[in-house]
Amino acid sequence: MKIYNTMSKKKEEFVPLEEGKVKMYVCGPTVYNFIHIGNARPMIVFDTVRRYFEYKGYDVNYVSNFTDVDDKIIKKAIEEGVTAEEISRRYIAECRKDMEGMNVKPATKHPLATEEICGMVDMIQSLIDKGYAYEKNGTVYYRTRKFKDYGKLSHKNLDDLQSGGRALLVTGEDEKEDPLDFVLWKPKKEGEPAWQSPWSEGRPGWHIECSEMSKKYLGEQIDIHAGGEDLIFPHHENEIAQSEAANGKEFARYWMHNGFLNIDNRKMSKSLGNFFTVREIGEKYDLQVLRFFMLSAHYRSPLNFSAELMEAAKSGLERIITAADNLKFLMTNAKSDVMSEEEEQRYETSAQFTAGFEKAMDDDFNTADAIAAVFEYVKFINTNTGADSSKEYLEKLYGRLEKLTDVLGIIIDRKEEMLDADIEALIEERQAARKEKNFARADAIREELLSKGIILEDTREGVKWKRA
Repeated sequence: MKIYNTMSKKKEEFVPLEEGKVKMYVCGPTVYNFIHIGNARPMIVFDTVRRYFEYKGYDVNYVSNFTDVDDKIIKKAIEEGVTAEEISRRYIAECRKDMEGMNVKPATKHPLATEEICGMVDMIQSLIDKGYAYEKNGTVYYRTRKFKDYGKLSHKNLDDLQSGGRALLVTGEDEKEDPLDFVLWKPKKEGEPAWQSPWSEGRPGWHIECSEMSKKYLGEQIDIHAGGEDLIFPHHENEIAQSEAANGKEFARYWMHNGFLNIDNRKMSKSLGNFFTVREIGEKYDLQVLRFFMLSAHYRSPLNFSAELMEAAKSGLERIITAADNLKFLMTNAKSDVMSEEEEQRYETSAQFTAGFEKAMDDDFNTADAIAAVFEYVKFINTNTGADSSKEYLEKLYGRLEKLTDVLGIIIDRKEEMLDADIEALIEERQAARKEKNFARADAIREELLSKGIILEDTREGVKWKRA
């Protein structure tokens, strides 16, 4: 299995630190609002990487954090007149719902930055003790130039960075020994959440969070560190500097980064009005379609999101699910139970599609080619099954299809569509629950309908509903 390593800029054979095990850390979202489809790409991509390792028999320890203390969270809390904790808890819960909708498996551990402050303080103290960090008026800075390999991941030169202007400078730069030094700990401002430390009451810098959480839950050395390519610099570069200086050993063996997501060939931004949350997409499409779309291109390629491409993904996914439905129908009506000799040969022939799928995934997780192999298999199924097929043969074909699509996180066992009458009955029950101020039951009914692809809209004229 080969992985493209951002550090070496080439594909390398994957050799785990410990045989049969994979330690993997993926930077998670900052939880101040609903996650957007740019956040969704690394979630889906690296969940698929994890699934393929598990398919190959590896024991995967997969850690992905929630950044639950940050300027954006504090700003949102001030706007709403609530605590930062209330904002982060709310949007962690919403993020988990979206992840479930995209069939992203929960991580082995989802650490929260605010629960790991003590470890961060210890790591910062260790960096001070080793001469890699210093304190000025309650702020602790990292001595970037002291780490001789700084820039090895992003392939940036320190002198070029300095001449490149003020992109790296932060508030309080006049106190820094060097303009390139970055913050490990900052004193609190009025109204901000804060924790005690030897230097000041304050909070950690963003970069130290991942260094500490990775170390605590995976150890000082890990196999794979992953995230969006926007994190290569400065976030991952700074993580390397902190972790390797503190622990005295190579931090991660392989660095994986997914490409950017554009909307209609333009960068996604709120100012351009082309900013979509996963929740908004879920109102138009089953989130399985979003997942299938995300995997239709190689993870390192830039990906363009458009209504046309989503419709194409919907059609492609439908082809696969229809083939699965046909197999189930034929199974139910099969006249014989045991495979014939001819069917055994055909089933053996179909192993070539598994081989094609694995060849694609072994080549730096090429999901686009893996999906092509699944389509070839679907074509084989459609042309090599019929009313006279045996139940055993059909079950084996279905099992193979299910195994391959499960690596992609695609669910082929279609939910039975609810009848209109059943939907209307639940809406009536919800209305009654709301009148009785039983909002928990009303919310539960809305969630139940949403899980079955039914979207409710409360209007002045009453409740309207549509199928996703």
